[in-house]
Amino acid sequence: MLGIQKRIQQKIIQQKIFLQKVFLQKVFLKKVHRPRLVSILLIVPLLVLSLNGLTVQAHEKADRIADAKADEKPAHHAFPKPVILIDAGHGGVDGGTSYGDILEKHINLEIAQRLYLLLRSEGYRAILNRNGDYALSDENRWHASRSRHMKDLSQREQMSEEVNTSVVISLHVNWSKNSASKGPIVLHQNEGRSALLAACIQEALNTVYQSSWKPQSGKTYYLLNRTKVPAVIVETGFISNAEDRNFLNSPQGQKRVAQAVMAGIARYFMES
Repeated sequence: MLGIQKRIQQKIIQQKIFLQKVFLQKVFLKKVHRPRLVSILLIVPLLVLSLNGLTVQAHEKADRIADAKADEKPAHHAFPKPVILIDAGHGGVDGGTSYGDILEKHINLEIAQRLYLLLRSEGYRAILNRNGDYALSDENRWHASRSRHMKDLSQREQMSEEVNTSVVISLHVNWSKNSASKGPIVLHQNEGRSALLAACIQEALNTVYQSSWKPQSGKTYYLLNRTKVPAVIVETGFISNAEDRNFLNSPQGQKRVAQAVMAGIARYFMES
């Protein structure tokens, strides 16, 4: 960010020098007789160089002050230090919940990829744990369990330890026997930072869905219990509800959900 600012400042300096030169030449050309024109034109570049030196010195001093102030404050905005791990739930043989031929795993991946691109475009460091339709359990060669499900879950948790992540966002789609149940629900750990992250994302999603859900504790979830950094599970809607299902299965709906989750993440880093 500071490099971009310096390039902009250099362009501003060049423009100022040009304008100063033009201004001085016009003034002297209007007021000075022809015999003295050559002498004056020799003086003008010297004056411009002098002004240039003063301007550059002033801007260099301002840059040093700005750099010192930037070092004193943690960067949480344009180019933040936090690393966000995006967990696209399910994948491969594990389709997650479904409705007809609409599978949760595909919705999760679509939203996850959009969220990844949004975060990176805003300067955040983001990691996507899968970028295709495959099961993470296939990559787990270290877990002793024969359960594919346990290998999948432990692989997701392990990645948050191998990479120095700051938060984990696990994306899922909900299901209920009651087809009237609708809207997003964000689950959090029994931990303050996780609860704050969940509240920020929940509020942003509620705005999109025009809902009033509150974040909930996810005490029984493996990922939330085992992950050591603040983590949340984002149930982006109910596949069992026709309105939610159509919304989540559409590109526009997936985009709006990803934007809301990103807004919640950004707010969390602003407030934490």
